[in-house]
Amino acid sequence: MFEWSETDEMIRAAVRAFIDKEVRPHVDAMESGEMTPYPIIRKLFAEFGIDALGAESVEKMLAKERARAEAGADSEPKREKSSGGGPFGGQQSMMAVLIGELSGVCMGLVSAMGVSLGLGATTIMSRGTLAQKERWLADIVTMKKVAAWAITEPDSGSDAFGGMKTYVRRDGEDYILNGRKTFITNGPYADTVIVYAKLDEGDGADRRERKVLTFVLDKGMEGFSQGKPFRKMGLHASPTGELFFDNVRLGRDRLLGETEEHKGGDGRESARSSFTAERIGVAFMALGIINECHRLCIDYAKNRTLWGQEIGRFQLIQLKLAKMEVARINVQNMVFNALESTQAGKPPTLAEASAMKLYSSEAATEVAMDAIQLFGGNGYMTEYRVEQLARDAKSLMIYAGSNEIQVTHVAKGLLAQ
Repeated sequence: MFEWSETDEMIRAAVRAFIDKEVRPHVDAMESGEMTPYPIIRKLFAEFGIDALGAESVEKMLAKERARAEAGADSEPKREKSSGGGPFGGQQSMMAVLIGELSGVCMGLVSAMGVSLGLGATTIMSRGTLAQKERWLADIVTMKKVAAWAITEPDSGSDAFGGMKTYVRRDGEDYILNGRKTFITNGPYADTVIVYAKLDEGDGADRRERKVLTFVLDKGMEGFSQGKPFRKMGLHASPTGELFFDNVRLGRDRLLGETEEHKGGDGRESARSSFTAERIGVAFMALGIINECHRLCIDYAKNRTLWGQEIGRFQLIQLKLAKMEVARINVQNMVFNALESTQAGKPPTLAEASAMKLYSSEAATEVAMDAIQLFGGNGYMTEYRVEQLARDAKSLMIYAGSNEIQVTHVAKGLLAQ
């Protein structure tokens, strides 16, 4: 893949029309917290048929699983060639266009949507039993309900597993959950929450080495409370907060896979798979930031005059524009490569996804900061939007694992060859 297809471009035009009509007029309200992003996401899904596409995809998958269950299939089904993309498998190009266009206007909206679908729905789809998928998936993929994915804790950060203190203890056939999660996207408003917790068997085992289990909680459960949205530097339209668990009783039906010995490994393996998808998504978002800065700066360079001429005639302005173009080409090529390899059934590894995330987030942040400098005093004002793009871009260097930890994952991948 070396360019967007005609279908991609048609989708892009339709998305831009939707953004101009439904998103741009509400950006300030979402940035201030006056409005959550969910009504707009639902309207987007309805207008482009994404909700119907997701529901149809989930129902087809569930029908196959029901048929296997009825036939008494008790072995692992033969895996089909993967096209990735979770409940929207086969539509990665469309989703890349959608994410990119939205990110250039309101990346917080994309973050809220991406976590609910790309982490919430996908984790249930890959780890859950048939009954669990029937219980939760359809509502999440259609955005009738919002999902959150809770792994980060106040004292863990990049050491997500080793530093995890949230724990469950067995109580008969149930589990009792205690602990706290922080920096959780959609946390304040989520209807469904995927929670990772250590299993405490009371044997004095090293806390760092304890098994990680994955549970699904619903809003309003006794002992489960959701904090208010944090105030942040950027991503203002993405509600982020804390979750608190005080002796929350969980039946085995809420343990993904309904077994502690999941065939795909414990919760660590589940999370690592999600990290890969999330980091590829960061590249899509970074491309959206770069494209929008690129567009705004070219337009400004053509129309802003100093000393009787357009500032685009000045060599230092041209240098900034040229560097933006190089970043745009590089990140777009990364996105194209990820789309092409995923379609071929060879999606990027965790190390490759980490490399994409590392480069694209740094490129987007540099481009956005250069955009502010190119705009001068105007760039520091909210009216011109590049300051919002810079604040949002910076989050990509922390989001989905800090860039420092990406270096480690890239290096480990290289040394393991």
